[in-house]
Amino acid sequence: MKLFFREYPAVDPVQNTQPIVILHGLFGSADNWLTQARVLSNHHYRVFTVDQGNHGQSPHSDRFDYPSMVADLAELLADQDIQNPVILGHSMGGKTAMNFALAHPDKLSKLIVVDIAPRYYDLEHYTIVKGLNALGIDTVTSRQEADERLSEYVPEPDVRQFLLKNLQRKAEGGFSWKINLPLITEQLSNIGVDLQYPGAFDKPTLFIRGKYSKYIADADFARIQQVFTQATLETLETGHWVQAEKPQEFVELVMKWVE
Repeated sequence: MKLFFREYPAVDPVQNTQPIVILHGLFGSADNWLTQARVLSNHHYRVFTVDQGNHGQSPHSDRFDYPSMVADLAELLADQDIQNPVILGHSMGGKTAMNFALAHPDKLSKLIVVDIAPRYYDLEHYTIVKGLNALGIDTVTSRQEADERLSEYVPEPDVRQFLLKNLQRKAEGGFSWKINLPLITEQLSNIGVDLQYPGAFDKPTLFIRGKYSKYIADADFARIQQVFTQATLETLETGHWVQAEKPQEFVELVMKWVE
């Protein structure tokens, strides 16, 4: 699959400018990382933000699992001749990044995983998917109407705002989904699974968690170090959306660690 991506060239490039490839989480898109990508590109990094398959402006397919996302990412790196990047992923994107590192350890220099651990998760997203399907996309006439309907399933306004970024206006009027909602609904269980590749990754790896998030527990660090042998763990005063809740601290932490 030819993934959609945005490239942010280094504003002040230096020799061997470090590429950073960023992968969003479930229901997200490359545009979620606009602020962070611009800051990083202002500090001599060449940044790529990627729409994973069945999200954003990337194509829809009949598969929604980590092996297919790993293959898509490998194709993107080859097509764009991205050599030895830092790969950074949040949530589902972090799981993609971890799987990619195990499958292709020679294709990246460092790994950054944001608020997700290398283990199975009993996902809490089924209510969200139920709400998105119940929205009645063919009858929605405004974003406000969509927000009101979705509030029956998703009470948090900020979460609804994030989810409704997946709405797009149709030329003939009305709305459609950017995400491949039928496929995500059918194959959502594929996203909570454990790592899909064996072995260990022996290059520098940074895990960043939110202090008030439950996605990376203290007990997870033993498995993290077993699979990612050069792993370190940092904690920021946030929930699950680490990069959005503390964007300055997050970017500063990433740059300090990469350098």
